[in-house]
Amino acid sequence: MYPKAELLFPPRLITSLRYLRGPEWADLVSRVARLSETDPDCLAFTLMMVRLDDCVKCHEGSFKYMRGCQLCASQTVVQFKGADADLVEMYWKARRDIDAYLAGLPVDEEESDIPEECPLPA
Repeated sequence: MYPKAELLFPPRLITSLRYLRGPEWADLVSRVARLSETDPDCLAFTLMMVRLDDCVKCHEGSFKYMRGCQLCASQTVVQFKGADADLVEMYWKARRDIDAYLAGLPVDEEESDIPEECPLPA
């Protein structure tokens, strides 16, 4: 039997990712984890994880699916080659994409103009 795997990264797992990296990552996770699943900041974090974990390619016969979402997400975050700041930048890209979608605007997948000073969500 397989561990519980879902189609996309489930927001209920956000808290479990808190201590896998440094303080900048832990701060982002802590702030987002206390929000409702429908909050735009939580949606952005979930979108970032879907992209990072490549959830859209996960399927019932895949190794990732067999391991389950928790293990997949944890391993992906731990093995991410960039710095915590790179993950935070990915979060802000996802946040802009969520804002665009909610405003009915097209989402530009190639956009990379992330502000140098990105405040964490309050």
